[in-house]
Amino acid sequence: MTKVLSYMVKRKNLPVVLIILGAGLFLAFRTLGIGGGDKPPATKYDKILHTVGEMLEDNHYSPKKIDDNFSKEVFKKFLTNRYVDESKNILLQADIQHLKKFETTIDNEILGEPVQFVPALSEIVKKRILETELIYKEILSKPFDFTKDESANFNTDELDFPKNEAERKESWRKRLKSLVLDRYADLLEAREKNKGKDSVKVKTDAELEKDARDRVSKIMDRMYERLKVKVSDDDRFNEFVKTITESMDPHTTFFPPIDKRYFDEQMSGTFFGIGASLLDGEGGIKIATLITGSPAWKSGEIAVGDLIQKVAQGSAEPVDLAGFFVEDAVKLIRGKQGTEVRLTLKKTDGSIKVVTLIRDKIVQDETFARSAIVNTPSGKIGFIYLPEFYADFENPKGPRCAEDVRKEIIKLKEQKVDGIVMDLRNNGGGSLYDVVQMVGFFIEGGPIVQVKDRNGDPQVYFDRDKSVLYDGPLAVMVNEFSASASEIFAAAIQDYDRGIIIGSTTTYGKGTVQRNIGLDKNLGMLNPNSDLGTVKLTLQKFYRINGGSTQLRGVSSDIPLPDLAEYSKLREKDNPDALPWDEIKKADYIRWKYGLDLAPIKKASDDRLKSNDAFTKIRANAEWLAKQNDRITPLSLKKFQEEQRQMKAVAKEIDSINKSAKELDVEAMAEDVKKFEYDAGKSERFKQWIKSLRSSDIYLGEAVNVINDMIVQKNLVYNTNGNPRKN
Repeated sequence: MTKVLSYMVKRKNLPVVLIILGAGLFLAFRTLGIGGGDKPPATKYDKILHTVGEMLEDNHYSPKKIDDNFSKEVFKKFLTNRYVDESKNILLQADIQHLKKFETTIDNEILGEPVQFVPALSEIVKKRILETELIYKEILSKPFDFTKDESANFNTDELDFPKNEAERKESWRKRLKSLVLDRYADLLEAREKNKGKDSVKVKTDAELEKDARDRVSKIMDRMYERLKVKVSDDDRFNEFVKTITESMDPHTTFFPPIDKRYFDEQMSGTFFGIGASLLDGEGGIKIATLITGSPAWKSGEIAVGDLIQKVAQGSAEPVDLAGFFVEDAVKLIRGKQGTEVRLTLKKTDGSIKVVTLIRDKIVQDETFARSAIVNTPSGKIGFIYLPEFYADFENPKGPRCAEDVRKEIIKLKEQKVDGIVMDLRNNGGGSLYDVVQMVGFFIEGGPIVQVKDRNGDPQVYFDRDKSVLYDGPLAVMVNEFSASASEIFAAAIQDYDRGIIIGSTTTYGKGTVQRNIGLDKNLGMLNPNSDLGTVKLTLQKFYRINGGSTQLRGVSSDIPLPDLAEYSKLREKDNPDALPWDEIKKADYIRWKYGLDLAPIKKASDDRLKSNDAFTKIRANAEWLAKQNDRITPLSLKKFQEEQRQMKAVAKEIDSINKSAKELDVEAMAEDVKKFEYDAGKSERFKQWIKSLRSSDIYLGEAVNVINDMIVQKNLVYNTNGNPRKN
């Protein structure tokens, strides 16, 4: 039986990690079925792929049948892998036809036949890379005409591989023209800003256009150098296995040894850097997550979704990251503690910003629970911030989020708060044990969550402590990045009618559980010291006590607030390989006997939102930003500049929203201020956290309003002894 479950979210577009730490899983592997007779000995690729296939078939929570249909799905996906032809401008349709013989044989390779598809594909890709290198060099050797009114569609889902050499060259011409136009427009803008400065040489349009082409040429040279030299057959094979595992569901994946070490390093938080995880996104490398307390987080200038265009070491010349993969970018961004790194970011609104950061060790204790007091005319509101459901599984005396939150609640009660706001925004999950404990602080015991594997009946996790640590008004703040354990907490509070969920329309929607399983440990025939990689395998799903899964649908907010990312395709439901929603029998539970009437509270919030200019702007800008995802890219300077002006106007308006937020009366508790006195850095960061709550969090402001409405209703319903009034 699983000993410990720990939930964290990892999505393909916005990286977030789920771990299961546990013991007792029995993997019933079949024999490999290779070797013997006249068959050639199994290669390393064969052993890895066959073992992964057995893991998926025998142990995945809901495995797809590994047949010709699955083979076709993997075949199609892998052709647009980053190590093959992500933009559909390297391979020709003739190549695809030549490889069609593998379209229905990949399943056979997974189930025991020798690996043939990847080696055959690799040979073709290597040949086409040399050909397309000549194409981009030829195109970039001549000026572009940006007065011509033309556009391009770079959505690979709507494109096919080029039919012939002419189509391939035209595809390259448009893509390169777009890259050059982006940089050319920047150079024109910089020239305009520097007009009148004697020390600046004014270049002609033609000179700036050539400079832009030269920059793109350097980017392409760097990218092709990597494709020709750094990307190996092993890299393509590892990506192939990852394509297979992630076709089962988004959170089942394959880690080759080096990636597993990188994964462990990320989880340990012991490196020196800026405290941001990265992902390969459309258009380049993007910020996936920010670690609380890190240099990136403290700057207040970096956000999830930002595109990193350049990285510079101190005052050195920036390195353009176009064409780089995440691993290369990480090497540039990480470095010695105390050194300076400069990032050139393209924000989600289209604006460009250069951010200077000082590398630091990522301090884990700054991700722990913390609290503050919000003073309002109606009373004191306690605020608890929990960035993740953390637990030190290796050290029984180490930090645990449930124990830390318990202490924060006691501190707030000593301050005689009238209500509590629990902030789980951007909380990707963590320890199941701790979330069960934490829900128990607010209810009189009962079931919290149900967990089910592929074969067994659901196991119900209970809070068996009948005591209630806090019984006052409670609001839980969530957003589209609140996932897994955060969703368990929010769902339980909602199902018990114990509090109000406020935030994005729905949370992320991740209701699956994974465990990391090393391949070597399951191949006794191999050298035990070899390292073939690790599979992170989906083994279970969890369900609300009302029987519904949080998978795909997440938890719907009782009071939804407009959100800039509302229409962005970032949630679990936006991944076509996500497991479906389903439901099981509800658990036996009794709703909170002091539950409030939500209808008037919802109406009051809705009335405030309608008259709140900031939320009105957020809603309008969210809709505008969503439309930009499907836009056709202009290739004329005039239309491109018009589009950039629109984006900058939206960016300016979004910035004004934050500045217009009504300041809250937030204060730190004296014992917390004293706790950080010994460390000037921590003390300053804590003060900055309090300052950010006061000045720029309009969502917290509305959560406080909701809590105040709950307090008013409670005072109307309850007498001074805290007992329900008799009507």
